[in-house]
Parts: sequence; structure tokens; C-alpha cells
Amino acid sequence: MRRRLGDARVGHLASVAASGVPHVVPICFVLEGDALYWAVDHKPKSTRRLQRLANLRANPVAELVADHYEEDWSLLWWVRVRVEATQLEGGPESEHGLDLLAAKYPQYQERRPAGPVVRLAILGWSGWAAGER
Repeated sequence: MRRRLGDARVGHLASVAASGVPHVVPICFVLEGDALYWAVDHKPKSTRRLQRLANLRANPVAELVADHYEEDWSLLWWVRVRVEATQLEGGPESEHGLDLLAAKYPQYQERRPAGPVVRLAILGWSGWAAGER
């Protein structure tokens, strides 16, 4: 599961608003140890006041799913992690997260994200693969 999650290019972050409404968005992320890092980047967004950040402030426990689909269903897999989010406001850990993201995504080497970095501390793992028991 760790290898698959670490190699995944995109994950889907599920958070919950203070009102209880679920919210799922795709994110680019990087895995280091028992933490994931992602950052608010330059891709077009309707606002800089992102719902996902407000949700994580209200309820820092969320889940992230990465998966792989092919028409050959024997190759399907998914990994889900329960996480606790912390928004990093600059500093060494934030810079380290950005360095890790830039090492994984060439787009971040060309244009480093300016938005906040979020650490997702992994609380639990689950997963499934069609070709494995």
C-alpha cells in the first residue's frame, strides 16, 4: 500500500464541512514516512478561500484515496488513508514539503506553489488490490 500510495500521481481528499456536508477534491501530494504533504498551487481556482482548507480547520480528520483503474480488472487497486491535517504557515517543514512536492512534480519545479502547505499525518491505512489477497 505504501508503495502504491507513494507512486500515485493524484489522490482524492475527502473532508467534512462544519455543517456536516462532505467535500471531495483531487490533489497532488507526496508521501514521506507517515505523512503526506500537499499545497495550494497556481492551478486556476474560483477563489483562494478554499472549502477544503475551511473544512480541515473545522474538522482536521479527513481521508485520502488513491486508486488505479484499467480495463483489465485484475490490475485494479486502491489505497485509503485516514489523516489528521495541519496547515503549515511557512517555516522549515513547509519548505521541506514544497521541496518534496517539487521533486515529484516537474510543474512545481517550474512554478513553486505559493499557497499554504498542508501536512496530513496518517492515522490508519486500508486498501485492496484485485490481483492480491
